[in-house]
Amino acid sequence: MTGCPQFPSHTDPLRHWRDVAPDRIALIDRRRNTRQTYRELDAACDQWAALLRERNVGRGDRVAIVAGNRHEVAELFFACMRVGAALVPLNWRLAPRELSAIVAHSASALLLGESRFRDSLTLENMPPWIDLDAPDHRVAEPSVALVPDVETEPDAAALILYTSGSTGQPKGVIIPHRQIFYNAIATTTAWELGHTDIAPVSTPFFHTGGWNVFATPLWYRGGTVVLVDQFDPATFMDGLADERCTVALTVPTQLVMMLGSSNWGRALPHLRYFISGGAPCPSAVMAKVRAAGYNIREGYGLTECGPNCFAISTEESLANPGKVGRPVPFLEMRLMKKDGEIAAVGQPGELQLRGPQMFGGYLHDTERTDDALTGDGWLRTGDLATCDETGLYSICGRTKEMYISGGENVFPAEVESAIASHASVSESVVVGMPHDLWGEVGCAFVVLRDGSSAVSSDELIRFVRGQLASYKAPRAVVFIGELPRLGSGKPDRSALAEAAAALALPESVAI
Repeated sequence: MTGCPQFPSHTDPLRHWRDVAPDRIALIDRRRNTRQTYRELDAACDQWAALLRERNVGRGDRVAIVAGNRHEVAELFFACMRVGAALVPLNWRLAPRELSAIVAHSASALLLGESRFRDSLTLENMPPWIDLDAPDHRVAEPSVALVPDVETEPDAAALILYTSGSTGQPKGVIIPHRQIFYNAIATTTAWELGHTDIAPVSTPFFHTGGWNVFATPLWYRGGTVVLVDQFDPATFMDGLADERCTVALTVPTQLVMMLGSSNWGRALPHLRYFISGGAPCPSAVMAKVRAAGYNIREGYGLTECGPNCFAISTEESLANPGKVGRPVPFLEMRLMKKDGEIAAVGQPGELQLRGPQMFGGYLHDTERTDDALTGDGWLRTGDLATCDETGLYSICGRTKEMYISGGENVFPAEVESAIASHASVSESVVVGMPHDLWGEVGCAFVVLRDGSSAVSSDELIRFVRGQLASYKAPRAVVFIGELPRLGSGKPDRSALAEAAAALALPESVAI
């Protein structure tokens, strides 16, 4: 008598939902017009797993991929899991030299990608290449019943995500199976997500947000993930309506783009709320989202932990602007001052985190791993936060971004939020610049809205002083056509700080 097939289910939720709800939609690829049930997605993952085995990819290996948000990337994630390998999604926005350096650092056994990115890789000893756009890039149906999944350890790597930085080489963050699992449980519990939820994924798969804000949590709960390749505000709004999305992650830049879209404000009866993450969301943008009839909450997380670290209800978010909420399940938090003492209620301190949804270190870099952690296992996030008497947290900004003007701490995120509330402003970044009397003062780099009326630097400074203490208002304003950005899409604050240091006060300039 033949025994039951032995497929460990603790790491791979598709195995469960393939049997329990095989005809439920698991993955929608909007650009390629494909819709996969849990049964179909599971079968596609097995096809990729068979190909990986044919290429001798197995336990402890790494598989790199350079591609947009397409269904094959998700399939390969689970295929790697089934053979014991880790997927390394590459940032296709990087220059060829940067991209090739990451491939070399990852020591990947195999490299897959879209044809358009092939010329971006200039390695002398490049891993074997598989073109996702080739018609025969997958093998025929495998005999999966005879090939059990590899039993993975909780601390084994599932993903390697390279974080962008303004200085030095990007760090390969090891995302273990343990982190993905506990983040999924914590997220779906704290955010009240279930099998009926449908969420778009518009952030790239080389970001933790692409995988772990809604995608992996919903796959654990049997929900539906909608892939959006190349964000466009109008078509994104259409997708939310067409697919009846119930929750949606956006970064503040996307929200700003959506505010100017022709179909902004259209009815989205199924959408419970937007989550804004990736960077602080200006209060003026949050207000405009709510004025259009949508609910919105602000989240916080980082590649090394979570990434979903807080939860807040729609009602609490409305009543407590700027708050990100309370810790999600399993996660410990503390706020540490520079003197090593715990910060008091309302007092800023560095946010430190500890829990099972923690990363597994930096690939090939024990020194930087040790620097990121305290001796007793707390992650130093580098972010400043406060906690009020009710237990709600607010993120003030990065410790390295804060500057001191006349002995007073200034948090750029607060100033940027005030600037963004001006009708003519699209985006802004505030950095500290040297000053003979005050030590440092603020310099604001401002992008104006298309078609907006001209605004002078003096007018903008007076506008901010009407909302914040005088010492927080910038002393210089630089009008700029476009903000310089890192590979992650976030503003390059170091480049702007260098530019600010070269300016003469009190004049502002337009570049």
